[in-house]
Amino acid sequence: MSDLQTRFDQALADSKLLPAKPDNQTLLQIYSLFKQGSVGDVQGDRPGFTDFVGRAKYDAWAALKGQTQDTAKQAYVDLIESLKQ
Repeated sequence: MSDLQTRFDQALADSKLLPAKPDNQTLLQIYSLFKQGSVGDVQGDRPGFTDFVGRAKYDAWAALKGQTQDTAKQAYVDLIESLKQ
């Protein structure tokens, strides 16, 4: 397992232990970076207009299209680290 993958996995565990719940925009950023880092580019159809949360998550993830998984993993690690303080 690569060092980046190890740090990504640790950041995932740390994200569940943050001292304060992040605001919604930060939660979307955490979600989208995690998905881009673990799955890659967005997949599936965009949720309908009545699914506000699903649509927001999809759009946040779609905004990262083309970003490499390693870049997203590093950004995820950096974001979680900044929220731990």
